[in-house]
Amino acid sequence: MTQTSSGAAASTAEDAFAAGAGAARAATESLDGAAARLVLVYSSVRYDLSQLLAGVRSITGDVPLLGATTAGHVVAGHYTAPGRGVAVMVLGGERYRFGVASAVGMAEAPERVGEQLTTAARAGAGPVDTTHQHSAVLLLTDGLAGDGQRVLKGVHRVAGAAVPVVGGAAGDDRRMSATAVFHDDQVLSDAAVGVWISSPDPLLVTCAHGWLPVSAPEVITRAEGLVIHEIGGRPAAEVYGEHAVLGQVGARLAEEGESPASYALGVIEPDGSHAVRGVYPLPGGALGTFTSVEEFSAVQVVTADTEAVLATVEPVVAAAVAGLDRPRALLAFDCIGRADILGEAVHEEVAAMTAAARGAEVFGFYSYGEFARSAGVGGTHNATLCALAL
Repeated sequence: MTQTSSGAAASTAEDAFAAGAGAARAATESLDGAAARLVLVYSSVRYDLSQLLAGVRSITGDVPLLGATTAGHVVAGHYTAPGRGVAVMVLGGERYRFGVASAVGMAEAPERVGEQLTTAARAGAGPVDTTHQHSAVLLLTDGLAGDGQRVLKGVHRVAGAAVPVVGGAAGDDRRMSATAVFHDDQVLSDAAVGVWISSPDPLLVTCAHGWLPVSAPEVITRAEGLVIHEIGGRPAAEVYGEHAVLGQVGARLAEEGESPASYALGVIEPDGSHAVRGVYPLPGGALGTFTSVEEFSAVQVVTADTEAVLATVEPVVAAAVAGLDRPRALLAFDCIGRADILGEAVHEEVAAMTAAARGAEVFGFYSYGEFARSAGVGGTHNATLCALAL
């Protein structure tokens, strides 16, 4: 079976149609004549997004497309900051089969959205046979519409425990106003889009974050949706602030509603690892989250710095490409929270990804949450690097 081929390119052109067409043209030219099978598009929200997709599809035609707005992206070994442009990857060849689907209604029925898009995407990839008996799901969601963990539960309910999931929640250049996902020529809000990938060999999802605990474990005693009210029977922000707030930062937390980027909550998983949850203070002593945390979950306050964040990059990427003879594409989903910690060292992170990818084209974006599930129904993360190699 032929290897997959890939091409990726970026554009910062001011005109939306020209930016989409330019990036798509350059990406397609790198396929070396292989037929395009899938198009990925990551973009700043500054564009007229419908025109942007029209520009991309003026080059790629009706090849299935999915993507998202972002808070910065990575292509061709370079980091593009939020608000700067569009990135396009085109995957070709016969090694993988792809089925793309979307569903709307995350805010009201997130699990249904996950079920619907996974059912349709699996059907679109074609039947399982002896040449394509392994699968994975790439999932992109509106980053501000609802609970991504519940969308993931819906995906898992259809896909089953053996199918890994990877992806991210869309960003909007740090504006925290409105995000979108893309399906073919559609710009969708309150929605999720996914691609079912059928493969001749197992597909491996990898992730790591580098965050370490700084408090003893405590139990969430009251939570509702994306709000944690109490930890250990006390106001959640009070418990968090005892460990996460130091010196001048501590004085600002209650006064200005700021949560330091280098602290978060770690939900303790059955194997003792932590699923990181970014939090921020709310009136009345509660903590807001970007992904729901169940009542009676055990949590610890966790912290990370630049060195710890950078130390995770090589192991995640190296593990992702290890099982492939000639990896062609490394799909990375990285959190904007990690970029906040790294500052100018974000360029070091991109360089480390590229060095560890064994020649694969690194293509990724900075997100408002990450998906990485290999077993169980969990798998939603914050401040974490996740990857899948093809």
